[in-house]
Amino acid sequence: MKQITNLFINGIWRDGSGKHTREVLDPATGQLLSSVALADLDDLQEACDAAHMGFAQWRSISAYDRCKILNKAAMLIRERVDLIAPILTREQGKPIAQARQEVESSADILNWFAEEGRRSYGRIIPSRSSDVAFSVRKEPVGPVAAFSPWNFPLAQASRKIGAALASGCSIILKGPEETPAALAHIVAAIHEAGIPQGVLNLVYGVPNMISEFLIPNPVIRKISFTGSTVVGKQLAAIAGAHMKRVTMELGGHSPTLVFDDANLDLAAKLLTAFKFRNAGQVCTSPTRILVHKNVYNEFKNKLTAQVSALKVGNGMDIENDMGPLANPRRLQAMEMFTSEAVERGGTLLAGGRRIGNQGNFFEPTILEGVPENTKILNEEPFGPIMTLHPLDNFDEMIEEANRLPYGLAAYAYTRSARTVAKFSEGVEAGMVSINHHGLGPPETPFGGVKDSGYGSEGGSEALDAYLVSKFITHSIVD
Repeated sequence: MKQITNLFINGIWRDGSGKHTREVLDPATGQLLSSVALADLDDLQEACDAAHMGFAQWRSISAYDRCKILNKAAMLIRERVDLIAPILTREQGKPIAQARQEVESSADILNWFAEEGRRSYGRIIPSRSSDVAFSVRKEPVGPVAAFSPWNFPLAQASRKIGAALASGCSIILKGPEETPAALAHIVAAIHEAGIPQGVLNLVYGVPNMISEFLIPNPVIRKISFTGSTVVGKQLAAIAGAHMKRVTMELGGHSPTLVFDDANLDLAAKLLTAFKFRNAGQVCTSPTRILVHKNVYNEFKNKLTAQVSALKVGNGMDIENDMGPLANPRRLQAMEMFTSEAVERGGTLLAGGRRIGNQGNFFEPTILEGVPENTKILNEEPFGPIMTLHPLDNFDEMIEEANRLPYGLAAYAYTRSARTVAKFSEGVEAGMVSINHHGLGPPETPFGGVKDSGYGSEGGSEALDAYLVSKFITHSIVD
C-alpha cells in the first residue's frame, strides 16, 4: 500500500473530510510514488478556525521564545537531511545533491528568521510637546494564507513559514500536490520543535478552490504567493477586493548580458551550472543570453561545449548533473517552445529533444537566431532552454534586457567597473548579480518589479509585510 501524505490542521495529521486523494508520480519513471490527501471546504474552515485560535496564543509568546522554537526546528531538519532529500528527489526530480542543498537551505532560512524576529524593533519619535510621547510598536498582522510552489517546495515554504512565525503570525500553508511528502517532513519538524497547536497548518487540494476560500476569509489578514504571473495577478485581485496585504513572488525571464571584456570561460561555466540547476525550473533562471557581437562566436562555442557535456538522468544517481522535469506539462511546454522557435527560423545549437520514453527528461537546449515574436522570447520557459543573441553595444543589450514586462532577476559578465555601475542602474530587475549567480541567501532581499511581483521573500524586508506599525501617542495627565 502506497504512503499517503495527510493534511496537518490544528496540530493533527489527518485525511480530508471528503476522503479525496491525488496520486504522486515519480518524474524520472512515471511510476506511482504515493498519494496526497485533498482538503475540502470544511477542512479549510477548520484550518482558519485553528489559525485564528493559534494566532491569539502565538502572538503573546515573546520573540525570544519564538526564536528558540524555530532554531530547534532547524536543528531537527538538519538531522533529517538524509531522510528528506531522497524523498524530494523522487517527488520533484532534482539531483540528490541539489535536494540536500534545499533541505539544508530550509534550515538556514528558519535560523535566519528566528534571529531576525528578535530584531523587529519599534521606535521612539521626538515629540512636539514635553508632556506628549510618540512611539511606534511593531505587531503581527494576523493569520497568513501562503501558497508555495513545486519547484523548490521546501525552501520557498520555509521562507513563508519563517517570516510568518518569526513575526508572531499563524499560517495556513497550501503546499504543492506534486511534492507533498518532503514538505510534510519540514512541517513535522517545526511541530515537534514545540509550535503551539493551530499556529502552523498544511493543506493540499484544488488550487483555485483553496485560494478562493482562504483569501477572502475574514480570519486571513496576509497573503503570500509564489508562482506564475498569470495566477499571481488573479490572486492579487481577490486580495485587493478584500484589502489583504500581499507578497507576490512571480515569474521571470531573466536576461544575462555578456560584454566583450567578460571572462568567457567563467561565464560559460557558471551560466551552464546555474541555468540547468533544477532542470531550469527556477524563477531566477537565466533564459535570454545577450552577447556582445565581438565575442559572440567564441562565447557560443564555449557555452555549447559546456552544455553538451551535461549528464541527464535520474536524480538519485549522483553522477547526473540534471534530472527530469517535474511533470509532463513542463515536458510538453519544452517541446512546444523548441518546435515553434525552429519552425520560425531559430537554430538548435544543443539539445532540443525529449530523452527516452520513460519519465520527463529533456535535453539541455540552446537556441540562436530566434525571432522576437516567438513564445520562447516572450513567455517564461521554466525549463532547460536558453536563447543566444548577438548585439552591437551596451544600449542595445540593456534595451533588450528591459523589453519584457518581467523584472525578477538580471545578470551580467564584465571586468569593467563602469559597466557594472551602468548595468546595475539601468536594468529593470529586483535582483542583480554580476560575474556570479549569488541570489537567494536568507539575509538578502528576494523579489521582483513589474510583472514579477512585489514585496520581498528574504532579508529584513521580508518581515515588513507580516508586521503592522502601530503609532501610539501618550499625553501625560496629572
